[in-house]
Amino acid sequence: MEWMFMPLKRYADFSGRSRRMEFWMWQLFQVIVYVVVVVLAMALGGGAMMMMGSGGDPSSIMAAGGTVMIVLLLYSLYCLAVLIPSIAVAVRRLHDTNRTGWWVLAPLAPYCVMFVAGMMVASSPDMAAVAGIIALISGLAVVVLALVLLVFYFLEGTKGPNQYGPDPKAPDAGQVFS
Repeated sequence: MEWMFMPLKRYADFSGRSRRMEFWMWQLFQVIVYVVVVVLAMALGGGAMMMMGSGGDPSSIMAAGGTVMIVLLLYSLYCLAVLIPSIAVAVRRLHDTNRTGWWVLAPLAPYCVMFVAGMMVASSPDMAAVAGIIALISGLAVVVLALVLLVFYFLEGTKGPNQYGPDPKAPDAGQVFS
């Protein structure tokens, strides 16, 4: 359980290294939170739908819908709160594999190309076919780069110290985990 909350303890720490266990337990924690929110929203929203189907009181239906919106708003705020530790643990995970943390931004680069393609269409509608092809290729590049990042996250960290810090698995790494 401690592994799941470790990124919160190192909230905005973009230096150093993180083990696979820390990274993947954080991801598991995010999935658990997401599933709880979805189940809660479906339970509340499903109740509203059942009330609608049975000709329920409109004010009760609106209240149930409002409750779902509050749950989704709270989840949105939670996502904003954990954005920085999520990026930080991903950067530290890349550091553990002796890669720069800037790799986290790699899947965003093709969006810049798509933006340029959109500007081409805005300036000359005749370029729509070319811009569409560029957008398709850029979309595929996003998927490929995301898969490359996923592989990096699965790779074992560099044994011993690297340019980003000491090996987090080393017994003298300064961290004691149970």
